[in-house]
Amino acid sequence: MRGHRVQPLVVAALYRFSRVEEGCVSGSAASGPDADLDQDYWGQRSRPASRPGGQARLPNSHRSPVARRGRPASGGPGSRPPGPPLRRRYRPVLRILLALVATFVLVTGWSVAHALTLPGGGTFSERLAEWARDHYLGPVVTFGEWISYDPPKKGGKPAFALTGPSAAANPHASGKGAHGKRAYVPVVPHRLKSLAGKPLKGEGVWRVLGTVHGVPAIYGTYLRPSKVYTSYVAGIVSMDPRLLRFQLRPGVEDPGPGNWKAQPTIAPGTRRGLLATFNSGFKIASSGGGFYLHGATSGTLEKGIASEVYYRNGRMTVGVWDRTVRMTPQVVGVRQNLRLIVSHGVVPSTVDSNVETSWGATLGGGYYVWRSGIGVTATGRVIFVYGPALNVRMLADLLKQAGCVSAMQLDINPDWMSFMYYLPKHHPGDPTPVNLLPDQLQPPDRYYAVSSRDFTAVYAK
Repeated sequence: MRGHRVQPLVVAALYRFSRVEEGCVSGSAASGPDADLDQDYWGQRSRPASRPGGQARLPNSHRSPVARRGRPASGGPGSRPPGPPLRRRYRPVLRILLALVATFVLVTGWSVAHALTLPGGGTFSERLAEWARDHYLGPVVTFGEWISYDPPKKGGKPAFALTGPSAAANPHASGKGAHGKRAYVPVVPHRLKSLAGKPLKGEGVWRVLGTVHGVPAIYGTYLRPSKVYTSYVAGIVSMDPRLLRFQLRPGVEDPGPGNWKAQPTIAPGTRRGLLATFNSGFKIASSGGGFYLHGATSGTLEKGIASEVYYRNGRMTVGVWDRTVRMTPQVVGVRQNLRLIVSHGVVPSTVDSNVETSWGATLGGGYYVWRSGIGVTATGRVIFVYGPALNVRMLADLLKQAGCVSAMQLDINPDWMSFMYYLPKHHPGDPTPVNLLPDQLQPPDRYYAVSSRDFTAVYAK
């Protein structure tokens, strides 16, 4: 009997030794069902004599191979060492990632909301696009514009009549100033030739848009600039600086806050004598130059850049900075934008080169988009041109045909350009704004609200 009792002890000792050799037990008692067996054999702990149901439990050495395979020992080969579950182990990392994502969403959302609600007008799309370009998402905006770009259609007729209404000029105007002194003899610009072939009714014929003391001061007309895209119409304006005062106004976003000593809107109480308003150039950071107004500057006034120059007496001109125009005590404002597109009465060949890099990123990368420009004639008249489906050369040709000897491109794409003239009617202190082009995107009262971009206001002297 003693031999029969020794045998299980020897078997157990050999079994425990083999498990130590396999690395399953390291200096401590094994865990799992086999631990009960070992401890029972070594007299460390008692175990139930039988399993539920009255059946005695046999040691592993006496159990069938199938039973042994069915319940692998904890800590055996292929099992995971004891430790916290994966979910608990990665929980701090997930919390950090979620916190970062939440912070990004909150900051981005606040920034976008601020841009959309900032005073200054503008459509939802243009404000969102401006925000994206200012936050290094220009390629995304350009891609979106490329997808939505609708190239101009060939042929067809304009969607509106080219005759248009006209402000009433006083047929008995004497051409005298406010104090009875003879100021000048009014000059009506010559009719412009249609570039689309046979002219339509009213095309190229000047009509009066604004008067000063009953004398015509602002003329406007419509002209089709292409024989191919014959349904598109450009608006052209001719302004007499002897009767008008030109004022540069800042925008709340561009140039932004500063000691400009001028309002970013045409506020009530400042509208008497207002005759016209029109858009300015690119955002200053993209203009190649700077902005100067009443001693304050945004950016840098660069030599050789095309410039609108505003003087204390209300006159304005267009030239090349530090060459044909420069800083003097009489200068109150300067707005720079790119290079001249008409110089000494000639359209330079550069208008056809590197169009997007030299003349601005357009919707969808197309050459034929909304464009605007301004220039001066040899007699000092100020010419403004804008319209759809224009490339740079077409814009320059229109300015040249209107008599410009020096001209520059202003802003491009439909969201940013407009020309409004103002009719006093029965309320001279609050004239009614009218869009020159019926299909321009901006509403007539654009500048009766705070403007995000700088612009020019034109008053009667």
